[in-house]
Amino acid sequence: MTVRSRGFTLLELLVALALFAVLSVLAYGGLQSVLRAKTESETHSAELIALQSAYLRLGRDFEQVVPRPVRDAYGDEQPALKGGTGGEVLVELTHAGWPNPGQLSRSHLQRVAYAVRDGVLLRLSWAVLDRAQDSVPLEQRLLEGIGDPQLQFLDANGVWQPSWPAAGTAPADAGVLPRAVELSWEVQGWGRIVRLFRIPSAHNKEPSRGQG
Repeated sequence: MTVRSRGFTLLELLVALALFAVLSVLAYGGLQSVLRAKTESETHSAELIALQSAYLRLGRDFEQVVPRPVRDAYGDEQPALKGGTGGEVLVELTHAGWPNPGQLSRSHLQRVAYAVRDGVLLRLSWAVLDRAQDSVPLEQRLLEGIGDPQLQFLDANGVWQPSWPAAGTAPADAGVLPRAVELSWEVQGWGRIVRLFRIPSAHNKEPSRGQG
């Protein structure tokens, strides 16, 4: 007896293709969700690393600040630390501990500044303390998405000042440092962050100009 093999009907093939299409769409949607979550997680991690790195750099500079005034490009004396809210440059200071792996003939002190330009936090650093008119700072991008930066400086009497040196400070006190600096700003994706940086009391003694 001849056995005749039975194939699929057109209707069965259409049903199978429809089911396969539905399963494919569901699987693709699930894959897209996984990939999207992975991308968002990686972006969030990268933003967190950048945020932590920026605060680490700020903290190191504040912790090593020294009461060494400098001369600007026009020969005018600038305080050891100066800053305030309202301008592009938030704070400018002199810090110790400038690495010198090449054993170059230069000071271990460095003049740096932090500025916010177009929502980007920049760290500016100069190769010399007392600048000439052709001294150009090195710019390093630290953090993006910065808005509404606010600064306060704690003076020796425990009073918060909106700028430093505080109003009425005599030129002879250009080396006086605050006890702490409070930095507050809006960071995209993180909201408003407030951070307090302590200034070591040992750094409030003004060194001689021979140190750089």
